[in-house]
Order: sequence, then C-alpha cells, then structure tokens
Amino acid sequence: MKILLDFLPLILFFATFKFTEGSADAAAAFATQHFGFLVQGGVVGAKEAPVLLATLVVIAATLTQVLVLKVLRRKVDTMLWVSLLLVVVLGGATVWFHNETFIKWKPSGLYWAMALGFWISVRFFNKNLIQGMMGKDLVLPDLVWLRLNRAWIVFFAFMGVLNLAVAYNFSTSTWASFKVFGTTGLIFLFTIAQGFYLSPHLKDEAKPKDAVEDGAQ
Repeated sequence: MKILLDFLPLILFFATFKFTEGSADAAAAFATQHFGFLVQGGVVGAKEAPVLLATLVVIAATLTQVLVLKVLRRKVDTMLWVSLLLVVVLGGATVWFHNETFIKWKPSGLYWAMALGFWISVRFFNKNLIQGMMGKDLVLPDLVWLRLNRAWIVFFAFMGVLNLAVAYNFSTSTWASFKVFGTTGLIFLFTIAQGFYLSPHLKDEAKPKDAVEDGAQ
C-alpha cells in the first residue's frame, strides 16, 4: 500500500497528461477558464495545457500526501518533503511561465538530492542510510553496506542525468512515458541486480552455526 501511495502522484501526472493530450484545445480552454489566474498572461495555449494541468495535479497530490500523513500523525519522510519542495517550486514555475522545462527538472532534482543525502550521511556523519533502512532485515559486513550505499549514490546520480537527457532530446509525451515506465523499470532492474550482489553474503549469514563449527573442525 505504501508503494502505491508513493507512486500515486506520478501515476496521476501521467494519467492527466495522457488524457488531456488527446484533446489539447479543450484542455487549454478548461485551464484558461479555471486556472488562468495562476498563469502569466492569463491564457493557456493548447501546446502547454496538458503538462500544465498534469503539473497542477501532481502538486495537489503531493500536498495531499503530506497533509494526510500529518492528520494521521505519521512521519513524513525527508524525501517526501524534498519532493514537495521541488514540485511546488519547479511546478509553480512551469505553470506561471508556461514552460514545461521546469517540471522536467523535478525528477533529476529529487534523484540528485537522494544521492547527495546518501553521500553526506556517510562522509560527514558516518551514517549509512541504506543500512539504516535495511539493517533490521539483513545482516551484512560493513564493507558490503558501504558498497551498497555507493552503488545507490551512483545510480541516483545517473538517473538524474538520464532524465534530463530524455527531457531535452525527446518529446514531452515520450518523457512522460519514460518518467513512469522507464524509471520504474530501471529501478526494478537495479534492485534485482542488488539482490544478486547480496545473495552470496546472505547465504553465508544463513549457514547454521553448527555447520560452521563442524567445518572449522
């Protein structure tokens, strides 16, 4: 359920964009009538209407996520706060300036913030965030935890660059599809690769104590 809630703003962004993309003129008229006061000049064109409406939806969805967690008195993760800040600032700029470039920077900003957070925590506070998240379920050597943390830093840095490469070299429609399916698929594949890397260490930890002692004799 938590995973679904985490992906909900992304799903709503994609669904809104694709729905309005097929009727851009109607979307432009709707956006101008109801949200013209948020846009510089007060008029939304057919070209920018789909991404503008999708951006407004993702801002509302992310704000709702935070408010619901607060009402339920549950912890709001740091990354959700960062995501909210980025989507409000960059999404707001996209809406006001009629410029989809700003919202396209949002995923890269989030990926790089996560990479930076993982690096700063280890470098300056000697705290491995990956170990903090997974350490309750897995027992691994410190060196493996360090390598795993570095792998996620490199992966998130790469994802930030890849997002911009797609954003600047392909259409907005292609970028929106990549944002949902491409990034999700890459994260899934990276997680699978991580599992293969960890499996030998997990097997070592899973050996019965008696078997280890017999082998020592």
